[in-house]
This record gives sequence, structure tokens and C-alpha cells, in this order.
Amino acid sequence: MSTLELQPPPTTRPSELDDAVDEDDLSPIEEVRLTVTNTDDPTLPVWTFRMWFLGLLSCALLSFINQFFAFRTEPLIVTQITALVATLPIGRFMAAVLPRAKFRIPGFGSQLFSLNPGPFNLKEHVLISIFANAGSAFGSGSPYSIGIVTIIKVFYHRSISFFAGWLLIITTQVLGYGWAGLLRKYVVEPAHMWWPSALVQVSLFRALHERDEQRMSRAKFFVIALICGFSWHVVPGYLFSTLTNISWVCWVFSNSVTAQQIGSGMRGLGLGALTLDWTAVASFLFSPLICPFFAIVNTFVGYALIIYVVMPIAYWGFNLYDADRFPIFSSHLFTAQGERYDITAIVNDKFELDIPQYEEQGRIHLSMFFALAYGFGFATIASTITHVAFFYGREIYERYRDSHKGKADIHTKLMRRYKDIPSWWFHLLLIVSLVASLALCIFLNDQVQMPWWGLLFGSALAFVFTLPISIITATTNQTPGLNIITEYIMGIILPGRPIANVCFKTYGYISMAQAVSFLNDFKLGHYMKIPPRSMFLVQFIGTILAGTINIAVAWWLLNSVTNICQDDLLPPDSPWTCPGDRVFFDASVIWGLVGPRRIFGTLGNYQAMNWFFLGGAIGPIIVWLLHKTFPKQSWIPLINLPVLLGATAMMPAATPLNYNAWILVGTIFNFFIFRYRKQWWQRYNYVLSAALDAGVAFMAVLLYFAVNIENRSITWWGTNGEHCELAACPTAKGIKVDGCPVN
Repeated sequence: MSTLELQPPPTTRPSELDDAVDEDDLSPIEEVRLTVTNTDDPTLPVWTFRMWFLGLLSCALLSFINQFFAFRTEPLIVTQITALVATLPIGRFMAAVLPRAKFRIPGFGSQLFSLNPGPFNLKEHVLISIFANAGSAFGSGSPYSIGIVTIIKVFYHRSISFFAGWLLIITTQVLGYGWAGLLRKYVVEPAHMWWPSALVQVSLFRALHERDEQRMSRAKFFVIALICGFSWHVVPGYLFSTLTNISWVCWVFSNSVTAQQIGSGMRGLGLGALTLDWTAVASFLFSPLICPFFAIVNTFVGYALIIYVVMPIAYWGFNLYDADRFPIFSSHLFTAQGERYDITAIVNDKFELDIPQYEEQGRIHLSMFFALAYGFGFATIASTITHVAFFYGREIYERYRDSHKGKADIHTKLMRRYKDIPSWWFHLLLIVSLVASLALCIFLNDQVQMPWWGLLFGSALAFVFTLPISIITATTNQTPGLNIITEYIMGIILPGRPIANVCFKTYGYISMAQAVSFLNDFKLGHYMKIPPRSMFLVQFIGTILAGTINIAVAWWLLNSVTNICQDDLLPPDSPWTCPGDRVFFDASVIWGLVGPRRIFGTLGNYQAMNWFFLGGAIGPIIVWLLHKTFPKQSWIPLINLPVLLGATAMMPAATPLNYNAWILVGTIFNFFIFRYRKQWWQRYNYVLSAALDAGVAFMAVLLYFAVNIENRSITWWGTNGEHCELAACPTAKGIKVDGCPVN
């Protein structure tokens, strides 16, 4: 590739831009004015060998590692931040050693190319991070649709072809890009659409590219921390795996079901549960080192209220829904007698609900926490809508109005110097991805169950919600999800079809989420003055590459790890329990196979959970009225019900152990160290997070290839799991479960 952009650079130099900035051209958002520079150097090369090499490499590595970890009990997610930090010293090393000689490539005329056009620059680094973001499935670790392939093969014991799985993943990942590109002029270019999360990355880029003359450079610190994380993980990762979940209450009360329910970090309330394994700290909730302390506090308050107030009252106080017949914390489905529900028995030859078999086994029952998790999920959705409407509604409306009437700020003016992306690129992408999705639904319907009209309905739903949710995200940094709503809708329209339900949910929810992430990346490029065509190509190529590697790694593990995801058939120290896929499977049963009417409707046990919708909707209105009534009480508007109610949204599959560790580590670094060692925090906090992620990931992969794949294991007390077997036992009299005492 050429070391210069495809378009000729403008003649204006950065120094001239400094002089040309008028006060009226500055961003109307103070946070943007304080964070983003008002200059641009359009002569910086971005299409360099370094960018392509490091971008493709980071995309491939993150795709492999994140998918590899996605099936594990503690699914470490290596984020874009890790690649952002790790590629900086590598990029500078390449700039120092690669030859600078220029050469011509046949077919490109007289244009000169070079492997090393000069110092490793900021724009190259931004594009590499965008590549990496595609490799981490936009921060979620693994594409959502991988779960469909997993539950078909592992839980339903049916078949799906590799091609169908690949097509499903690619189309769900890129479908939203088509209409997102057409919405850029509404939510990216306007200055009032400021996307707060993009400013975090801008700050980190600027910090990393500032001159570093300290004795302990960030690069040196990164290498030392990486080696330490890499070396230590062999202990909890292989030699002494019990250190991953230290539930000392279970050790003290080895014969008490109630004590183990309270103390177990994996299957109970996790009181006092700790970990010495970074994967348990950073899984599900991402690294606590990169989360601001106010968010940690909100999460802690919501978590503590739900786990240590609501749960004990519901389980031991009122015994709601005969809760003592089932484990206190589990994502499994049960019969009325407390036994595991035999899902395969209620699936007929047409891959639909076998009603006579369902009636024979009886209604599906949930653990107390799993039932409340759905209730709080309903409340979170409703409260997000009313909270944003009442607290941010006027601000969103005014900023959206100003985005049309307002004057272009300096960042938009600077970006106009680059060639824009033709609209037909997005039209073509939308048409091709939609046609490919329709082909999947029509010609491979026996594998995905999705009717063609379901695809169009789901896509229309995602398209309609993309603009308002993008505006909400761009102005409030809150992104409401459509996952529960989409599965609820399809479960009512087409019950008895589990795979159709999860496919509809994926096309309706993930297409919107991918579109919002696509626009967020474009805003980052907007702030960093990255040519739009470069942004689009990197995002698209990275997504295709990442999706292909994701399905390849998933396919390999699903066909090579014995009893993967079958936690009742795996040894106690096995890491291949797939907690996320277990929840995904149970959701397919609840919303798709059995249907919401038989769970949350008139034919089910959990009708009362629907009241959470009303409670969630009313809650923020009450807080808003209190704020208006008592305006001098500054603490009232700090009550963020969507955050509080959604604090445990990752549970299950996340456990109290993960939350305890995440809150503790986050508090240490983002409160104590941030307050009392601010210079250290500023220089090394993000670097430490990236180094630990990378070091632990490399050791985990090495252990798998060195010992796990050959079934070389160590068996002793320290590798026999959490030692909280009784935590999964019911406490009701007369309920018999293998391995549990009979009351």
C-alpha cells in the first residue's frame, strides 16, 4: 500500500491550522475542548506496512484469544486497550529497524512505496486499534452469534454446517454497518453528538504518544508486568487452580448447605469469596483498572442490594416460588422436584417443542436468582427509557436540534479536507449483507429455523432503534439493549422454535449494537482526523477476518474438547464449562422452545416478574420528581436506577466471585492509587491492565497446548475446584438430589 492517502494532502500545515482556529469554531462541548486537539497533520502516512501488519496481527490474535477464552469458566476478554498499549513499542521498534528504501510496484505507475515512511505516528496507531476492536468483537470478546452454533451442537445435539455458522456470524456482524454509515451525518459529524466513551480513547492515545523521558518508561513497565502476569498464571491456571475461587467459608463449614450457599463464590452469594487469578477479576466485567470509580461505586451499590438484601429476603425470608427446592444461584432449569430439566426430551424431530413430553415433565422452574435476574432485566430496560427521557430528554432534543442548525466545529471542518465515503458503498454493503442473510434463512432454514419474514422484521427493528439509541449513547454514554425485548417478541409470535428465537434476537439486537459501535469508532476517527475511507475499510476487513477466526476457533474447540460445556460430565477442575453459552441456551429454551407464555405468561409460574417492567419505568420518574421538589439535595440526581438495577446484568454467567474481585481491585486502583499516587496511576494504570491481560492470555493458551490438549493434569486438593459442592443443594424437606443431604 502507498505510504500516503489515496487523495492529495491539503496544503494547509498544522501551524496554519492553529492560527486559523476561531473561537466560534471550537466544540460547544467542554469535555471535547479539554480532550481533543484542534489541529491536524494531513501529511502523516496511515496506509503503511506497519499499520497493516500490526492491525491484521492484533485483529487475528484478539479474535483467537477471546474466542478461546469464551468457552472457559472465567472467560478473560482481551480488549482493544491491550492491543492499543502493546502495539506502541512494537510500532516504534519497526520504525527503527525497517528499511527506508523506496521502491515501485508494477501497476501503480511512478508512485513510490516504502516499508518505513518515518516515525510510527498517531494515525497509524488509531487504525491499528480499530482493527483490534474488530478482533475483540467490539468489546464483547466473542461474537454473539457464536452462541447459536454452540447451543445447536452441544446442548441440542443437532448439526449445523461450518458454512452456515460462518455466514450467520458475518451477516450479523456487518448488517448494521450498512445503515449506520448512512446515519453518520446525524450522529458523528454534529459537534453536539460528542460520544463520551471516544474521549477516553483520545486521552489514552495522547498520553501514550507524549514524550516519555522517565527512567521507567511505559514500554519497559509493560514488558515487566507482562512477564509477571505470564509467570504467575501457571499457578492458578494449572498447579493450584483452587486459588481461582477461594471460598473459605465452605472450608470452615464443610457440612453446612446454608453456609456454603452464603459463602460459595461460584454457586452462592459469595460472602468473603476471593481470587488470586486475573481471569476471575477481569472476566465478564472487563478490567476494573479501566473503569472509573463512580461506575464501580454504582455497580457495588446495586450488586450489594440485590445479592445481600433482595436475595436473602426472597430465598430465606419469603421462599418465593418454592425457592428452597432449587439451588440459590444457578442458571440451570429444573422440574418441580428440584431435578435438572431434561430439555432434549421435550424437543421433537422437527426441532420444535414436544407438548406431550413437556406436559409430562411439567413446568420449568428457575433458581431464585435466575428468576430475579430476568425481573431486574425487565426493570433495567424500562428504567433506562424513562431515566433517559426525564433526565436527558431535553438535552438530547436540544443537541439533536442544534446538530442540524448548529455551525460545524473545527473537527468537522478539518475532516472535510478528506474524501468522504460514497453513499453507494453503504448501500451496496447493506444490500449484499441482507441478501446473504435471506439466503441463509431460505436455503439453510433447516439449520437456523429463521423465517425470511423474521429476518426482515428483526432488521427493521434494529434499523428503527439505531438512530435514537445512537443519539442516547452519543449524549449520555448509556446504550439500552434490545436483547430481552427481541426474544420476548419472537417468543410470543413464534413459540416452540428455539433457534429461530435466538437468530431473531441476534439480528434484531446485535445488528443495532454493531451499528452503534461502528458509529462510535467513526467518532473516534473524527476526533483523531483519520480519513473516512481508511476507517471504513479497516472496520470492514477487520470484522470479516475476526468473524472467520472466531468460527474457526469455536469449531475446533467444540469438536476437540471432550464434553465441552457439559459441566455435569466434566471433572471439577475443568475450565471448559461455557457459562455464557449455558445462559444463552437456557434463554433459547425459555423464550424460544417453551415460550414466554409458558414461563412469564398465564401458563407459567413467573407472571409477577412482568411487574418489574412497570416498577422500572416508574422508578426514575419518582427520582426525577424528588429532584425537582428538592433541587438543593444534590445527591438525589446521583441515583441512577438503570445502573443500580442493571448492576448484576452479567449474572449469570458472572458470579459473585467475579463481582467481589472486580470491585475490590477497581477500588484499590481507581480510588486509593488514583487519589494518593496519581502520577503513577496516570503513567502506568492502563499499561498494567493491558500487560496483565496479555500475559495471562499467553500463558493460558500455552498451558492448553502444553498440557490440557494431552490430558496431562495434576490431581490434589488444590485442583479439586471450589470445595463448595453443597452450595448447589436445595434446602426444602423431601427433595432428593444426588450428592446432597436429604432434609
